[in-house]
Amino acid sequence: MTALEHFEKLLEFETDCWDVHEDLQSGQPDYILLDVRSPEAYAAGHVPGAINLPHGRIVERSLAAFRAGAAFVVYCSGPHCNGADKAAVRLARLNRKVKKMPGGIAGWKWEGFELE
Repeated sequence: MTALEHFEKLLEFETDCWDVHEDLQSGQPDYILLDVRSPEAYAAGHVPGAINLPHGRIVERSLAAFRAGAAFVVYCSGPHCNGADKAAVRLARLNRKVKKMPGGIAGWKWEGFELE
């Protein structure tokens, strides 16, 4: 695999906090933003507009409210947490389009963006 192939593939499945922030500012992101942490962590502060769906609860039934072709961006606490990876695996197994926001809440705050 070449470096070009590697990084193109990486961008196919990951996005960063800055790009998510820009998408949210536009008012019409083309994905559903999922905070996959616990309800308690979500209540303590989350990315504005994010929906809380803990990674362990991602099953077909919990996705019924979302259209079948919807894409998702998932995040957790930050680079020290693998909750977003677990959520991405669950969504992919359910044939859903998914990207991970690797910085999570830690990256969001590091960029200086506000939590809700």
